[in-house]
Amino acid sequence: MSKPAAPRRVADSEALASMRGLRISARKLNLVARTIRGKSAAKALAELTFCQRRIAGEVKKVLQAAIANAENNHQLDVDRLYVKEASVGRAFVLKRFHTRGRGRSARVEKHYAHLTVIVRERPQNETEETA
Repeated sequence: MSKPAAPRRVADSEALASMRGLRISARKLNLVARTIRGKSAAKALAELTFCQRRIAGEVKKVLQAAIANAENNHQLDVDRLYVKEASVGRAFVLKRFHTRGRGRSARVEKHYAHLTVIVRERPQNETEETA
């Protein structure tokens, strides 16, 4: 009497990892996500390792989780993986107040974002992209 299993959200040659509630605005997170889209997994990891932005470490963790999911759960070849999609979405916003002069206050918004990384295995005959 249990529920039927939900179908996979991605294809058989893909693996997904996501992190929800990252403490950064979606606009800033998308700058880092844009640098790894379409690149091979090894190049994307190297790019994130030497990226100067604060959030690059968290994006690297999500990418490593997606690679591990591909290898362990779906038996995909790690050497042929590339970042098919790195999508960023807006999450909640914490609204706080900051005291100002003359008894006034100003609103401070603390933005959060969601990150989803999908890695895909390249077909056997397709050559390595140079990006």
